[in-house]
Amino acid sequence: MSPTASAANAAVQSLLDDLVASGEELGLQVAAYHQGRLVIDAWAGIADTRTGRKVDCDTLFTVFSTTKGITYTAIHILAERGLLDYDDPVARYWPAFAARGKSRVTIRQLLTHSAGVPQMPEGSTPEDICDWDRICAAIADLPLLWEPGTMTGYHGYTVGWILGEVLRRIDGRPIAQFVKDEICAPLGLRNLFFGIPDEVEDRVAFLEDGPIPENGPEPMLLLAKAIPEQLPAAATLYNCPDIRRACIPAAGGIMNARDLARHYACLATGVDGVRLLPPKRVALIAREQTRATDQVIGLNIRKGLGYFLHGENGESISDSPDSFGHPGAGGSVGYADPTQDLAVGFTKTRLTAPLDRMTGSDVKVSAKIQEVLSTSPAL
Repeated sequence: MSPTASAANAAVQSLLDDLVASGEELGLQVAAYHQGRLVIDAWAGIADTRTGRKVDCDTLFTVFSTTKGITYTAIHILAERGLLDYDDPVARYWPAFAARGKSRVTIRQLLTHSAGVPQMPEGSTPEDICDWDRICAAIADLPLLWEPGTMTGYHGYTVGWILGEVLRRIDGRPIAQFVKDEICAPLGLRNLFFGIPDEVEDRVAFLEDGPIPENGPEPMLLLAKAIPEQLPAAATLYNCPDIRRACIPAAGGIMNARDLARHYACLATGVDGVRLLPPKRVALIAREQTRATDQVIGLNIRKGLGYFLHGENGESISDSPDSFGHPGAGGSVGYADPTQDLAVGFTKTRLTAPLDRMTGSDVKVSAKIQEVLSTSPAL
């Protein structure tokens, strides 16, 4: 790093150290690319409180719905290659999905969470979500909860398997292999997995559930259907070895902050001459599709073609109106900000859900990055 970048990195490092020292966080990583260069690369705290293992640059974290951003990129690569159209019905590629009135559901409606199938199959178990064919067959048999396209409601789990099965049927490779071949290989990502191999198990951070905020709002009825109590986005489930090894493309990605940020840097400006998608496609996928109140989450969220956009709830964190990305349960996030030639990845061990979204550590860290960028124009 240049002296300017080193000073900026030190400022972010100091914030991470303070978050851990205060007890607000246990273990953290953050990476940021600016103009295609890694300018922030910091970490702090404990990766596993059972052993005292510290976080380092190679520590891997489960990032929950931050995973969705990678899944969406895979779908957009197919679209850029002319292998699918966003307005194609899912059933064109997956005929069984047409069951129970779903023949009209389009890929665009899935990307905007307006498809009408946010609910998990009744009685789904952890064993079910580790079995790709079993869970896909159950999802194909789901009924619609609303007329496709008439409202938006977060498809917390189902969107990943549906898009992943569409990709598999078009391309022939499982989405985990596609991501490895078409996203990780071109970008040199060695720390991003849709289901970990055994040999990296000892690098994965042990998640811990933070306290549940008191006097929080009552959960939305549809949220309990989309993310049922037996399949929580929580440490109790996602520390399980079988879950870590399963391909859960809406929630189960395991990666470090560097690779998460590099993925978004490739979308924002390109990295080392590599662009997975051309600027025209990036502008299209980051264009607002809906800003209605989400009937599963209960918040007004601006959505592009998959990715969340900057809005009043800080969904992709950056204040830039052109930023896009995806947050994950517990406070991880990845995003691109093409206007500022910026991309950020943030991962953590303690899973928190503050009542005031803007008080989260991800927001604090992102704000610090914005601050050092504004005061160090040569960064």
